[in-house]
Amino acid sequence: MSSKALKLELLACSASRDEDNSAIHATPTLISSPLRGIIALCVMVLVLSGCSQKAAFEELADGVCSSEQAQLIEAHISAQIDAIAKQEWKLAYSYASPGFRSGVEINEFIFIIGGRYGMLVENQGYEFNACTIANEKISQQVAVSSNGQVTNLTYLLSVQKQVLGVDSAALSAPKLEA
Repeated sequence: MSSKALKLELLACSASRDEDNSAIHATPTLISSPLRGIIALCVMVLVLSGCSQKAAFEELADGVCSSEQAQLIEAHISAQIDAIAKQEWKLAYSYASPGFRSGVEINEFIFIIGGRYGMLVENQGYEFNACTIANEKISQQVAVSSNGQVTNLTYLLSVQKQVLGVDSAALSAPKLEA
């Protein structure tokens, strides 16, 4: 495949005002470069995904998480659990909140996971249950399957500067259904 086949074209905008400054007119200008197009596409994806997280966590109202919040929370926790299972410690640690990282060094994080949360390293799957918000803290219930058993964890997350982070995960008692 030639580089010409991969070429993306983007429109830039230049603005001009009427003679009396009463209106602004936008004039599209064609930008033609394969590399610029690819870079612009990547930047757009990053900006839009950041906007999505920002909007979802702009106001943390007490109650049940919205579906948009739940999706972002599940993706965040999944990414951390998956990194732990692969023993990609720096990546797993990066999903922790700034508050957690300021009090716990990465070596301590690895020690804690190995000592108390081996089920995350050896997990055969996990399922998300209730997600709630109270006092600007997010609580997400996660059932982790490992070695033929299910361990229920309660993840606590916070949002700082519109960025989601894991504060803690603790063993929780399974909820009995009526």
